[in-house]
Formats: sequence, C-alpha cells, structure tokens
Amino acid sequence: MLALAGLPLSAQWLDVPPPDAPKTKDGKVDMTGPVPRRPDGKPDLTGPWRQKDYRYLENIGADLKPEEFPIQPWAAELTKRRTQAENPSVNCLPLGVLMSENMGYPFKILTASPKLMVFLYALQGMYRQVFLDGRRLDVDAYNPLWMGFSTGKWDGDTLVVDTVGNNDKTWLDNGGHPMSEALHLTESYHRVDSGHLEKTIRIDDPKVFTKPFTVHEHYEYTPEEVLEFVCEASHEYDAAHMRSNK
Repeated sequence: MLALAGLPLSAQWLDVPPPDAPKTKDGKVDMTGPVPRRPDGKPDLTGPWRQKDYRYLENIGADLKPEEFPIQPWAAELTKRRTQAENPSVNCLPLGVLMSENMGYPFKILTASPKLMVFLYALQGMYRQVFLDGRRLDVDAYNPLWMGFSTGKWDGDTLVVDTVGNNDKTWLDNGGHPMSEALHLTESYHRVDSGHLEKTIRIDDPKVFTKPFTVHEHYEYTPEEVLEFVCEASHEYDAAHMRSNK
C-alpha cells in the first residue's frame, strides 16, 4: 500500500463542467443514462475513467480462486521475494497497462479518429495508441515497450484491444506478479451506460502462467481531468542508478 499512500485527489478546473459528461436536469453527472454514441453509431468511450476497487491493483487475480490463478512455481516464488522497494512506481518507472489503469488515478480515453484511439495516463505522462486500421505488428522488428503495442477492433458494441510487445520490467500488480515479453493482453471494453465501463482482461503469458486466464474489472466515469503527475526519484537513487550503469 506504500505506493498508494501518496495518491492525491485529482485537481479539477473550476467553474468548467466537463463538456462530454452526461448530466441530469439539476446539472449533476448522470451515471445511469444511455450510452453516448459516435457519429458512426459505435459507443463513445471518450472521457475520464477511474478504477474504484484497489483489489486489482494489489492482486490482479483478486477475484480468482487459487486453482483459477495458474501461475508457474518460479513466478510465484519471485512474487514472494519482491519487496515494495522494487515496485516500478516507487522507482519512478512506467507501470504498464494494467497497473496504469488500476492505480486509482483517472485515465482518459480519446477517440482521435475512427481508426485511432488514445489512452492518457496521469502517472509519468504515459499514453498508448490503439490502432483500429487493421495493421498487424511484427513483434520481432521492434524493441519491447513499457506499454506494448496495441491494436483494436469492434465486436458489436465492445472494443477489443490486443496488446503485445511488452517488456518484462513492469509488474501486473502491486503484489509483484511478474510478466514476460511473451505477454498477450486481450482487453474488452464495454460501456454499460453513461457512467460505467466494464473491462474483461484475458492474460496469456506462457512464460509466467501455465494457461491463459480471465479477470473482470469495472470503472466509473469521473468529472476529474487527467493532470500530470511526475514522480521524482531521490538524488540517492539517481546516483546509485548512474553507478550501476557504468
């Protein structure tokens, strides 16, 4: 929980109501209204969203029984050995997709065009692009990234995002569950109504888990804007980091 201790309340612009927020007659955000739709008829996922349940930040498999969380023995042992001091967030490193959306800060989805969506994250100013133009990725031609490479497509009213090309430096959660460069994330985003977003995540990492498994998460629309939050490492950490790379 150390990484959560410093989480501030997100700031808001004064006297400027979020323009894309559905509202009730009294001007409050309507959390149960109809799903907004884009000109092409697809659900509009645009807006700031916030994870309300920190269980998934602490343990991505919080809702799973032990037999449903098929972690390999070496990975389970590594998880036990990891300490909070090694947490990417404590060391001012990018958190990867899952921790970025579960940290408790709002993240924002933007529809740049029918062929491109952008996800903005407060921590470290990270973002990811989700390409919906049919492109395929030759993973071997690129260096693995902190946020991976994401492509998407619509399955009815559900946005399905495939992410590959992740590096192995981030964690799946604060509990220290590892990931490898073989990780394949399949995220299905479904806007239930104006104020609620459901996400189904299929985690397929054959180097860490014995088989793929699925978790379900829920997000709420928030009137908070996504503002920058920059982690500043201590001088002691900077000096040690520089020495370790000589």
